[in-house]
Amino acid sequence: MAPHVFSSAIEPPLLRLAGDAGGHHRLSFRPCLVTSPGRESQALSDDFDLQEGVKSVKAMLHQNQKDKREVVTNIDHLKRLCIDHYFQDEIDEAMNTCLDLVHSDDLLDATLSFRLVREAGYDVSADEVLRQFADVNGDYRLDHSKDTKGLLSLQDISNLNMGEESLYKAREFSRKHLTSAIEHLEPNLGRYVRQSLDHPYHVSLMQYKARHHLSYMQSLSSTNTGMQELAVAEFQLNKLLNQREMQEIKRWWMGLGLAQEIPATRDQLLKWYMFPLTIVEGQAFSRYRIETTKIISLVSIVDDIFDVVATQEELSRFTEAIKMWDLAAADSLPSYMRSCYSALYTITNDIADLVEREHGLYPMDQLKKAWATLLDAFLVESKWLSANQVPSLDDYLSNGVITTGAPLALLHLFFMVGHDPTTAGSANLISGHIPAIISCPSKILRLWDDMGSAKHALKEGLDGSYKNLYLKENPGGDAEGHMLGLIKSEWEELNRECFSRRSYPSILNQFSLNFARMVTQFGYDDEQKRPIVEDYVKTLLF
Repeated sequence: MAPHVFSSAIEPPLLRLAGDAGGHHRLSFRPCLVTSPGRESQALSDDFDLQEGVKSVKAMLHQNQKDKREVVTNIDHLKRLCIDHYFQDEIDEAMNTCLDLVHSDDLLDATLSFRLVREAGYDVSADEVLRQFADVNGDYRLDHSKDTKGLLSLQDISNLNMGEESLYKAREFSRKHLTSAIEHLEPNLGRYVRQSLDHPYHVSLMQYKARHHLSYMQSLSSTNTGMQELAVAEFQLNKLLNQREMQEIKRWWMGLGLAQEIPATRDQLLKWYMFPLTIVEGQAFSRYRIETTKIISLVSIVDDIFDVVATQEELSRFTEAIKMWDLAAADSLPSYMRSCYSALYTITNDIADLVEREHGLYPMDQLKKAWATLLDAFLVESKWLSANQVPSLDDYLSNGVITTGAPLALLHLFFMVGHDPTTAGSANLISGHIPAIISCPSKILRLWDDMGSAKHALKEGLDGSYKNLYLKENPGGDAEGHMLGLIKSEWEELNRECFSRRSYPSILNQFSLNFARMVTQFGYDDEQKRPIVEDYVKTLLF
C-alpha cells in the first residue's frame, strides 16, 4: 500500500542525514517570558537585550492606540513575525479595536480586523462583514480591484473559510486581480504579493512566512525597527534551541541501536524531527518536540518492519504482543522485533511518566491502545497486499488516516501539554471515531502524500495509493482534482473545529493547524522533490 508518511521513500538530499465552547473568547496557552538569560539568549549579539527589546515594542504599542488602523496593523506584524507570544495582553486589548473596524467600509480595515478576531475565537460572520463590498448579486465590486493591500487581506481571509459563499468569491476575486497587478507593482511589493499567492498565510507555516514578512518590512522605511530587531533575535534563539534539540535526538538515536539491528530501517532523523519542529512552536515546548520525534521514529521503524522485514505470521504475533503490553509477550518474537518492542514500550512509558509528573495524568491505557490501533491498521494493509486485495476507496482512506501515524503522534502530544482525552469534550480520541482536530490533518496528510507518492510508486512498480485506487474505480477520472477537493473540504472542517466549535484548548487547535500547514507546505514538485523543505531546514537549523 502507500508508504507510511513519516518514512516516505522520497527524500530531498538534505533530509538524508479562546475560551470554552460557549464563551466569547478562546482559551490561550502563554509560554512564560524568560526572565533570566539562558544559553540561547546569551548567544545573541552583545548589542541586543531581549528583555529590553520586548519592553521597547510594548511601549510602542501602548503609545500608538489612537490610530485604529495602526493598532491592527501592528498586531498583524507581531503575528506574522511570530513574536506575538510576548504581547498577548496587548493583543487581547486590541480586540475591541478590531471589533470596531470589522464593519468598516474600508476593505483593508474590515478584512484585517475580521481575520484577527476570527483567529482569536470571536464569532463573526464573513458574509455579514463582506456584504458591503459586493453588488446585489454578491459579486465584489470592481472599484476594489485596485486596492492591493485590501486584496491581499481579502485573499488571506478566504483561507479561513468554513463553507461561506462570500469567502469562495473572495478567493477568486482577489487572486484574479492580484495576479494581474503584480507586474505593475513596485518590485518589493510585487514579490510580496507573489509569495502571498504562492503560499497563503493561513495555510502556510508561520515560521516560513515570518522570514519573508521580515524581508518585506525591512524594505519599508517607515516600519518600526523594534519589531524587526526582536524578530531577528527570536529567529536566532529558536535556531540555537533547535540545534540543541537535534543533537539530543541524535545521541538518543545512536544509543538506541535499532538502525544497526534492523538494516532495512531508514535513518531519517532530520525528517522525523521536522514534524514536531514545525507543528510544536515555542521555546516552552522543547522537551515535547524531542519526545514526539522519538515516537515518530518508532512509528517509522514499525512501518519498515511491516513493509520490508517481517513475514505475515511474525506481524500478527508482533501486533498481538503489542496489545498485551508486556515485555514478556515479546519473548517468542525475532530478536529485532524484541528490540523494537522494548524501545517502543520504554519510550511510551517514559512519556506517560512525564505527563504524570507535569500534569497529574497517567495516560498509559490510552497510549497503549493507540499503539494497538496503529499496528492493527498496518496489519490490515499488509493483509491487503499479501492477498493481492484491492480495498475500496473508503476502506483505504479510513485505514490510511491511522497508518499516517498522525493520530498516534498527536495523541501523545496532546497528553504532553496536559490535555486529558477522557474528558467529555474529547472522549472519542481513542475510540472508533477520530475527532476532527485529529482526523482532518491526518486525512490531509494521507491525501497530499498519496498525490506525491503515486508517481514514485508507479516508477517502482508498486500500487495502492488513493490516487491509483481512484483511477481503478474511475478510469479516466480526474484523480488529483478529486483529491484536492477532499483536501479543501478537510481544511474547511478543520477551520470549523478551530474557529467555530472550539471544542479544544487553542494550543491543540494550533498544533492541528500547523500539522495541516506542514503537509501542504512540504508538497512534491514535478521531480518528486520537496523544494521548500531544504529552504525551511536551512532557516531553522543551519
